[in-house]
Amino acid sequence: MIRYLIIDDEQVAHRIIMEYCEMLPNMDLQKNCYSALEAIQYLNEHEVDLIFLDLNMPKLKGFEFLKTLQTPPMTIVTTAYSEFALEGFNLNVIDYLLKPFSFERFLKAINKAVNFTSRTQDSILDEHNTIAKSIFLRSNKTHTQVFIDTILYIEASGNYTKVVTINETITIREKFSDLLSTLSNDNFLQVHKSYAIAKKHIKNIEGNKIFIHKHIVPIAKTYKAKIIQLLK
Repeated sequence: MIRYLIIDDEQVAHRIIMEYCEMLPNMDLQKNCYSALEAIQYLNEHEVDLIFLDLNMPKLKGFEFLKTLQTPPMTIVTTAYSEFALEGFNLNVIDYLLKPFSFERFLKAINKAVNFTSRTQDSILDEHNTIAKSIFLRSNKTHTQVFIDTILYIEASGNYTKVVTINETITIREKFSDLLSTLSNDNFLQVHKSYAIAKKHIKNIEGNKIFIHKHIVPIAKTYKAKIIQLLK
């Protein structure tokens, strides 16, 4: 469960973010704050995992507020001003959403937050423990939470990408390269212009073919060196 806080002086911004979050599992609204000062008071007494932060607010601006926090939560900036993006990333914000933003763009930001949470939790677990990392995938009007460990491979299919898991195949309207960029390079390897495989699920490698469970994935010549390096 991700506990989140909205900090924005515009009611319409609160409504949009809340509606988007209601479409996703595990998003738990803690409070609507209409000024940075109100947010400071709340955070002095409560903990949250994620804040959606507007920049142009009265009395105390968004980044000025963020700098006052000793250990700030994960932050997704929501603003109409693109010129402050560099400063935002210098403050380690998770993502920078320009208003008005679509649900698809919002979903990418949430996926970054989910993955960041997983990596942070990984760093404090000992080597005998594991954590289930997940990603949200949109297929038509359905939003499915998929555990990354269950993904066997992804495949480019025209304007779509197929995500083949142990139990099912989900087709999403997202670029192959965009999805691959959200997956860890330590766990996934591109072996063809249209295929990337999960290293942990490789069963056999024979010639220019990779066998994963009941599936066969081709290896392109230009990616052969990566396979040779993997075998070493």
